[in-house]
Amino acid sequence: MNFGKGFCTAIVVSIAAGCSGGGPAVSSVGTSPTPAGVECTGNCANASTFLTVGDVEQIIAQGVAEAKARQVNATLAVVDRVGNVLAVYRMGPASAHTVVIGSEFTASGEAVLHSGLEGIRLPVPPALANFNFDQAAAIAKAITGAYLSSEGNAFSTRTASQIIQEHFNPGVANQPSGPLFGVQFSQLACSDFVLRRSGVGATAGPQPSPLGLSADPGGFPLYKDGTVVGGVGVLADGVYSLDKNITDIVVGVDEAIAYAATYNYAAPIDRRADQITVNGVTLRFTDVQESDLLTNPAGASPASLSSTSFVPVPGYVDGNVHAGIAFGQPDSGIRPDNGQYFPASLGAYVFVDNSDTPRFPPIAGTDGLLTQAEVQQVLTSALGVVSETRAQIRVPAGLTASVTIAVVDTQGAVLGMARTRDAPVFGADVSLQKARSAVLLSSSSAGAFLSALPDAEYIATLGTGPAVTAKVSLASYVSAAQSFLSDTSALDDGVIAWSDRAIGNLSRPFFPDGIDGAPPGPFSKPPGQWSVFSTGLQLDLAFNALVHHVLYVAGAVASDLTPAEGCAGVDAPLTGVQTLPHSQVSRLANGLQIFPGSVPIYRGSTLIGAIGVSGDGVDQDDMVAFLGLQRASAALNGAVQEAPQNRRADTLTPQTTRLLYVQCPQAPFINSDQENVCAGF
Repeated sequence: MNFGKGFCTAIVVSIAAGCSGGGPAVSSVGTSPTPAGVECTGNCANASTFLTVGDVEQIIAQGVAEAKARQVNATLAVVDRVGNVLAVYRMGPASAHTVVIGSEFTASGEAVLHSGLEGIRLPVPPALANFNFDQAAAIAKAITGAYLSSEGNAFSTRTASQIIQEHFNPGVANQPSGPLFGVQFSQLACSDFVLRRSGVGATAGPQPSPLGLSADPGGFPLYKDGTVVGGVGVLADGVYSLDKNITDIVVGVDEAIAYAATYNYAAPIDRRADQITVNGVTLRFTDVQESDLLTNPAGASPASLSSTSFVPVPGYVDGNVHAGIAFGQPDSGIRPDNGQYFPASLGAYVFVDNSDTPRFPPIAGTDGLLTQAEVQQVLTSALGVVSETRAQIRVPAGLTASVTIAVVDTQGAVLGMARTRDAPVFGADVSLQKARSAVLLSSSSAGAFLSALPDAEYIATLGTGPAVTAKVSLASYVSAAQSFLSDTSALDDGVIAWSDRAIGNLSRPFFPDGIDGAPPGPFSKPPGQWSVFSTGLQLDLAFNALVHHVLYVAGAVASDLTPAEGCAGVDAPLTGVQTLPHSQVSRLANGLQIFPGSVPIYRGSTLIGAIGVSGDGVDQDDMVAFLGLQRASAALNGAVQEAPQNRRADTLTPQTTRLLYVQCPQAPFINSDQENVCAGF
């Protein structure tokens, strides 16, 4: 029996949400006011819109008041829009904040599964009595609310839970997996894309999340003047989990406290996830209404906060309260291109470092295969497609899509990145993951690369300390894929061109996707081992690095990994030994991604790179990558090309089911009724 998050944490309210999953209607009390006469559709963020120290203190005070009313000790984190942790506040003693990661639990509260991250628990007296990760969980939830949201959409960690599970909607049998299946393992601290700060003050981002993106209800975006300025996350119930039952309304303590914290900083009602549909399904934003709160947040005062309850978190915050950074300004790490690399009419934004130097301007491939001009044209053409494309996850209707685009060479080196102004921040790291995934799997050395990676060493935090409980060979996924595809040369001959949609086909716990009782794809875990915390190859190649960082944040290991070590190629999490040179690790330095939005780039029959796109609906992401490359090919007289049609992954029919390469929207352009826009290329 699956008791799930609701059993462990909540008061169950007997109101059926219905199959749409839209959740209850909420009042507008306490929402962030939008400037009079202004509708924020991507242009409201300015130098004046950021979280001040006073804002951060007020947000935390509102959450703490609700936690006290519910008689629980909560840990609260507040971040800005690019992930700087502005404060972490822990109520009560650290020893009272035991947290366990799990997707399903027994009636006694023990995790059912013990695979991947499932069942990891801290602290565990006596050996690990001083090591916590409630702060890491709260930060991850806050970053998720900030990173998934924009002026056109407000997504919470409850929304994330809905869109990453094995079925969409969760619990509905024989339905495909969620549209962002796998996104939880992005924004990792081992990523070579995210920036890291010393923990003192806010700096250029995007910053990492200690646990990736979270599906545990209790994380919300924060808004001021109609634009996203950050996020708040709460962990009070001792469980880092997800909501597996979409059909009920569950008022959990984490979500109630976080909801109270957002008072006067809450997302506009008409931008919340429950105003957005995907594939005919209404998304979920929150199960909490104002009437569910036990306090009036307006009465909360920062004067009630204890200065000693603001805690330092290694690599994230120093124990003080900091102001956030205004998004879109150079200090945030994301600012306008101003026509430097791309036509001004496309409104491109670029990523910069703390000295305002562009981090990823268009450059030639490190392998000598793509020229700087070709990279620039691919990015420009993709931005052009974005400017014509109707958004999937933005309101009001009729807005253009907003995404991040990345181009890499055959070694995974970043050759250029660009984004549109209001794209969700999560799409930056993910677009790079997607591009790298496509180019690696399409190469003639993918199998050898994966097989050379160290074993994933699963650990349990036992009374005697962390202990290895299982080792998983990455080579096992290669042999499984070769068997599944009935091709002993698969992943080692470079014959097949792999898109991220096709890679995702092989990464689902059911093949064909969503068909209950079907066998898992070769990159997935089998029944009884798979969960959103144990996805298979995607997690296992980054597992050691991820767990090492979590243990560092918890205080259980003395030093963190460096960004140069990346997410792949790290040895046992308790030692952090680097086993591959960075030139090799960079091929998947920020991890593997397994939902659509990338295609490899060819010159004739030669693989020369890949393009990845993320930030809007996954079909839109697919289309921008595919048509962006096609338009660049036309502009460059065929110098760069799509993969030859007879080599694309959709020529394969394992288990009598054809794989998919790309799937484009039916009539995607705002000012055109053109259909089947990707056909024939």
